[in-house]
Order: sequence, then structure tokens, then C-alpha cells
Amino acid sequence: MNKSVFPADFLWGGATAANQFEGGYNLDGKGLAAADLFSSGTHTEPRKITAEIDENLFYPSHEAVDFYHHYREDIKLMAEAGFKTFRMSINWTRIFPTGMESEPNEKGLQFYEDVFLELKKYNIEPLVTIAHFDIPIQITNELNGWASRKVIDYYLQFCETIFTRYKDTVKYWLTFNEINTATMEIGNYLTLGIRNAEGDFLHQKDDPTMRYQALHHQFVASAKAVELGHAINPDFMIGCMIAYMPRYPRTCEPSDVLLAKQTENMHSHFCGDVQVKGAYPFFAKKYFEQHGIKIELADGDEEILRKGTVDFYTFSYYLSLCASNDPAYKDTGKSVIGGAENPYLQTNAWGMQTDPVGLRISLNDIYARYNVPIMVVENGLGAYDKLEEDGTIQDDYRVDYFRDHIIQMKKAVEDGVDLIGYTIWGCIDLVSASTGEMAKRYGIIYVEKYDDGTGSYARRKKNSFYWYKKVIETSGEDLA
Repeated sequence: MNKSVFPADFLWGGATAANQFEGGYNLDGKGLAAADLFSSGTHTEPRKITAEIDENLFYPSHEAVDFYHHYREDIKLMAEAGFKTFRMSINWTRIFPTGMESEPNEKGLQFYEDVFLELKKYNIEPLVTIAHFDIPIQITNELNGWASRKVIDYYLQFCETIFTRYKDTVKYWLTFNEINTATMEIGNYLTLGIRNAEGDFLHQKDDPTMRYQALHHQFVASAKAVELGHAINPDFMIGCMIAYMPRYPRTCEPSDVLLAKQTENMHSHFCGDVQVKGAYPFFAKKYFEQHGIKIELADGDEEILRKGTVDFYTFSYYLSLCASNDPAYKDTGKSVIGGAENPYLQTNAWGMQTDPVGLRISLNDIYARYNVPIMVVENGLGAYDKLEEDGTIQDDYRVDYFRDHIIQMKKAVEDGVDLIGYTIWGCIDLVSASTGEMAKRYGIIYVEKYDDGTGSYARRKKNSFYWYKKVIETSGEDLA
């Protein structure tokens, strides 16, 4: 076998989020999180936000795929696949049920300790997201989420508790999942816990000043968490996490090129610049000025941001977008994020245009901009998987998807990018965040759980499981 282009200690693995995967939403002292009030939906009917649990609606996060009771079985499967790392999140309300207690919930702390020790048994490195779209609902109801600066202290209490408890079992931490979704209206409730209205989560009443003020509070919280974590354990590696979506101009007409750059700056680069470089970039300040957005910075905030920069950069990559000034192309890409359709790419059933080369472009752009180690911590294909009569799942389309993206990662490493890890999204089937479906499956492991809430929770290896195992064994060299 030829020597791999990936480093010997490359972190191959998979990724999940507690609110889409864990279940046990009301067990052992866990409180309600904002995600627990997201109803199910489909790719045509958006998920709804409710003020409280409605007995007439189905909330898929309540049970998800029950990692809470299956974690030993699931981690054993990860080990069989050869995982070097497992990205997961700690559910805030399992540790602090309302987010505002003075003392943590010991049963919640013990659960994650058990998970981390199980991972260590198989030499799987935990990669832990601290806040992954699961703000305590009481913080949303009483403080309107991150719109209140008070939430910084509650978050830091959470961080100090888990940093201290797990300082010898967890090395890699991410402060906020896809923090840049707060630059879009979708981020109001999902990312920031701001409840300006009930309804479907794509169409919240939007107050851009409040939204960006709340994002500023997250920036400050992240920077303080970095300093806190390094004080507790200097060996901690603490990173950011960005939903990265490169923007191409729809045409080479200069106004399209300019729009693509401006859009990519605000939605993909802005948050990375603050968290890696430690300051608001010029284009964000100009954007605020042009749109009448005034952010209040407390004394010392700029110094906090300068001192609390992250150690590495991680991002999710699913798709690229096109920018166009022509109304005929506006939002023709069918993505929930908007954008124009790219005529050179194929579109799947959920309106996502697959673009493997865009991953290489993204890796090069990110590394050129920041010059810090990079991980791709979400990349995956949601699809309808068929359970055959013989119990197999022939998901060769998922293998093709992963192969095409790993090929581009290899080329990016050959380009000189310092790529240190890759975790496929939804390594075990979980609830789709965008649609609330189980039918939109991502995993290399099938879970017998269905959209109506029924199912045995039995785990089955898909064809992609065996393929990914081979990829890890050969460090990305055998992709056949």
C-alpha cells in the first residue's frame, strides 16, 4: 500500500448531536431544551416550534434513536468501523435542567462520563460540541435566549463544570455548533434561542439587531470559554464550528461576482474571523452600518475576543450556493438557505446540490485565510434507505458521495492544507435537523426507527459501513 497523504494521526470518525441522537429527553433529571419543542416535519412541511409540549404533535428528539440506552452497543460498532474519533454533544439541560441552577445534575454528568470512558476503552477520541442547538427552554422563556448578556455566565458555568469533570477524558472541544447560522433568520430560535414568534422554524419574526447582538454574546462566551478551558487543562484543543457554504457567482457578470464575495463574507467568513482572528472584520462593521444594526459592546469585549481565539477551525460541508442579481434565478437552488441554482451540479430530493470539488475549494480558502489546523466535522448524504428482505441496506449512493468528497480532501492535503480530521455526519441514523424525519437517513448504521415513532431501535450495518471501515484501515487510500 502506498503511503497515505493523510497524516498518521488523522482523526477519522463520525458525528452526531445529542438532540438528534440521544433521546431520553425527560430521564434522570434532564430538563427541556429548545430542541425538545421542535415538532416533526417533512421536506415539504416545515417543522413547528411550540410554546410547550403539544400532545397532538410528535417531537422526534424526545426518543431519537435512544443513544441514551444504546451507547455501549453504538460505541462498539464505531470501534468495529475503526473510528479514531467520535464527535458528539453534551446536552446542556442534562447537566443544568433549566440552565440556571447553581449545582449540576450528577446523573447527567455521570452519563457522559460513562460514555467517555467507553470511548476511551476503544481508543476513540471524543470531540465534544458544548452547545449544539439545545439551549435550555427556560433561558429562552425568561431571557429570550442569547439576546440577554446574562446567558454568557450561565454558559460559562456549564463550561466550567464539564471542563473540570472531563479534563482527563476529553481533549477536543467545540464551543458552538454552526455559530454562523445566526447570521440568517433561521438562526433566531435554532442557534440563539430567541423566541419572537411561534410557527415554523424557517419563518420567525426577525429583528436583525437583536440577532446580531445575541451572536455577539456568543462570541464573548466562546472567547471566555477558550481561556477558561486552557486554564483548567492547557492541553485542551478548543475550536470553532462553522456551517461553511462557498458562494459562486451565477455568471461572470461583475455584480454577481461581487454579490458572491459579499454573501460569503457575511455568512461564512464573519464568524470564523471573530473566533480565529479575534476581531470583527471590516466588512461586518460596514454591513451593520449600511443596515442600521447597532451592536452594544461592553467594556473589555474587544480584549476578550482578542485573547480568546480558538486553537483550530472545524466546519460542516454539505453544499455550495450560487449568487445572482438576476431575479429569474433568485432562490432557484431550492435550498432552505436560498441561493441560485447551479446548472453544473445535480440536485437531490431535498434540494441540495452535491459539489465535492467545492470541499477542496473550501479547504484551500479556509486554510489560506486562517492558517490553523482544520477538521471537516460534518459531511454526509441524507437519503431514503431501503431495508432489504435479507436485512441488508445497499446504499452505494452514500459510498459514492463519501468517495467523491474524500478524493477532494486528499487533493486539498496535497495542496498543503493542514487537515487533521474528518467525521461523517450522522454516522448512525438520527433525526434530520432540517426536516425532523427519520426517513432522511444519514448513517452508515441503520436504526429501525421510523417517522411515526415506531421501531425496535435495532442497529444494522449498511454497505457503507464496510466501505468506510476499509477507508479508515487504509487511511483513505483504498476508496474502491
